[in-house]
Amino acid sequence: MIRILKLALALAAMMFSQASAQGAFNKTLTLQGVNFHVTCANEGSQNTLRIVPSGAVHNVRNIEQQIDGSVIGAEVADLDGNGTPEIYVFVQSAGSGSYGTVVGHAVNRGSSITSIVMPELTDDARAASGYMGRDRFSVAGDRLVRQFPVYRDGDPNAAPSGGTRQLHYRLVPREASWALQLVPGETKDSR
Repeated sequence: MIRILKLALALAAMMFSQASAQGAFNKTLTLQGVNFHVTCANEGSQNTLRIVPSGAVHNVRNIEQQIDGSVIGAEVADLDGNGTPEIYVFVQSAGSGSYGTVVGHAVNRGSSITSIVMPELTDDARAASGYMGRDRFSVAGDRLVRQFPVYRDGDPNAAPSGGTRQLHYRLVPREASWALQLVPGETKDSR
């Protein structure tokens, strides 16, 4: 019993040191004359994400929100090609799964910023099949790309054997917001 407790404490210490090793995130990204200064302390499992827009935006509020995890990256893009940028911040949860999500915001004609909603991966059973986290995100052309290892039944957390899945999302307007929409025909599995 004591051996199990020591092992659990050692594992917790290792996970904490890995999260701490990530360090604070501090990056300024620019597209189409709009700057986004993105910061996050990345201390612990709950953090405050701050995005300060400047440049070709007028009377736009700073964004501050609580996130579950740490910021691991950010990119700016104009996925819908409307001439105004979006900021995509990539967040990874704490723990062994390291589940990923995206916090997105779109500039609207330089005078406001609207949140971008990313659907839950579980909304699409085929896309979510074999998912156990470890996401990587990027922007490629007019798509947001999500990649993750695919786990088969019985795979341990440290050894996925099902290859890699790549999902593509496009930005679509909603009534009073924006959303990332999975493009089913562009889902790719590789070994």
